[in-house]
Amino acid sequence: MTLVFFATFFLSLLFSFVLTRHVRDVASRRGWVAHPSHERHLHASPLPRLGGVAIFISFSLSVAAAAVMGSYLPHLHWAFSLKILLTILAPASIVFLLGVYDDLYTVGPYVKFAVQSLAATMLFIGGLRILNIPVLFGEHQLPWFVGLPLTILWVLAITNAFNLIDGLDGLAAGSALFSTLVAFVVALLNGYSLVTMLSIALAGAILGFLRYNFNPATIFLGDSGSLFIGFLLSALALAGAQKAPTIVAVAIPVVSFGLPILETALSILRRLIGGRPVFTADREHIHHKLLQHGFTHRQVVIVLYGVSAVFALLSLFLLWPTGSSLGLVLAVLGTGIWIGVQRLGYIELGELARVAQRTFEQRQIVINNLAIRRATEELKAARDYEQIRRVLEAAFGSNDFDGFEVRFKLFPGEPYPAADPGLQPRRAEASLHWGKSKGSRSLEGLAVWTLSLDLVNSSNRHRGALVVHRLYSQRNLQIDINLLTTGFPVALADALDRTLQHGVQVIPHPGHDDQGFVAAQAG
Repeated sequence: MTLVFFATFFLSLLFSFVLTRHVRDVASRRGWVAHPSHERHLHASPLPRLGGVAIFISFSLSVAAAAVMGSYLPHLHWAFSLKILLTILAPASIVFLLGVYDDLYTVGPYVKFAVQSLAATMLFIGGLRILNIPVLFGEHQLPWFVGLPLTILWVLAITNAFNLIDGLDGLAAGSALFSTLVAFVVALLNGYSLVTMLSIALAGAILGFLRYNFNPATIFLGDSGSLFIGFLLSALALAGAQKAPTIVAVAIPVVSFGLPILETALSILRRLIGGRPVFTADREHIHHKLLQHGFTHRQVVIVLYGVSAVFALLSLFLLWPTGSSLGLVLAVLGTGIWIGVQRLGYIELGELARVAQRTFEQRQIVINNLAIRRATEELKAARDYEQIRRVLEAAFGSNDFDGFEVRFKLFPGEPYPAADPGLQPRRAEASLHWGKSKGSRSLEGLAVWTLSLDLVNSSNRHRGALVVHRLYSQRNLQIDINLLTTGFPVALADALDRTLQHGVQVIPHPGHDDQGFVAAQAG
């Protein structure tokens, strides 16, 4: 048996090594090349992108050779169930042809999903399906109308995940090689000879292709390769799950496909947060981020090979599932993914973290918001400067602002607000100041930012402006700024109108030991 596996691998490797060069040369002569027409493209010159043709033919020839060997070796004949083989290879061939057409003429995403869904349905009809989800439903077998959508979703996710990471020379093929080796080991240990044979044949085809695809590449994998490999691996995972223990069937494929799944999840999440279409192409993939951090093309690929290898090794730990091993794998995965994603510096995830932080700070935000709402209501009843002063100090004294200034106009006939009724201003303006700094009457010379709000009363007459100050700080502003910009300025302007129209001229002068201060002065 082992000899047959090795023979299949080396045949596939040899076929791929020879055919890739031939496909590359033919594609170049016929002009079937990918031009660097988009800014996300990282190659400088046109290169053929039909590498999947060499992989598909090499894989098919080596599997055919293994089937012939099985026919002459009676103890292997049982392993090659023609029904299961056709169940896998027929839809895989359809997906491969879809990829070839896309490489030559371009196909829209919805057409791709439709064809891939048809291929996934063929797997389901052939018996390769998701039977249950132990984490959610225990050992209860799912009805077909639940299992079919889940099977299609699984196939679509894995197929397109490998297509999504195909952005650097050798990246998708190398990552797929690690996942294929995991499928081979799991099938071998579980005694599933057909999946073992298909996995080792695919591994040989990918390895032979990598000779020409590793940086600097002379041929690309193309959709014909990435879609075929992704679909075949998703099908092999379903086939292997039929004879594997529950945890092996569910967890190992997910972990072994860790890099493409992570890339897909991040891409969808980024685009949803950013309000962009999910199918929009960009230069924000993991490999692009590593390039932006100063890594060379080859270094990025090697780093991501290492990541793929770690995912593969961690998945193999689950071959012996215990409470401690499962917990250890999940802990290592979670910690590694968290640290890695943080280091990549996605601004969308930074915004998500800000929202999460605001959730933890929500209690203080509610308190500060209520202070502004309460001040707005109290200003509606204020009749003198002392009341206005108390209301404003209460509103701003407990939140994250460090000071304010109310600048207001005096219209003809309105008295100047001063402690001495005989004091008259030289200009028809006055102001009211307050600051948190002890003993300070000004924020001058300090690094502050300001927010200026026009005070327009209910009659649409401009009374002045409210200017709030805040020292620059790493601490977030824990208040809904909309509360300050809507009803609050109108309420303050109306309160000033009532005070000036009633001719009230009382304004206290706090002592030097007070935390804040209030002063009325000529403008």
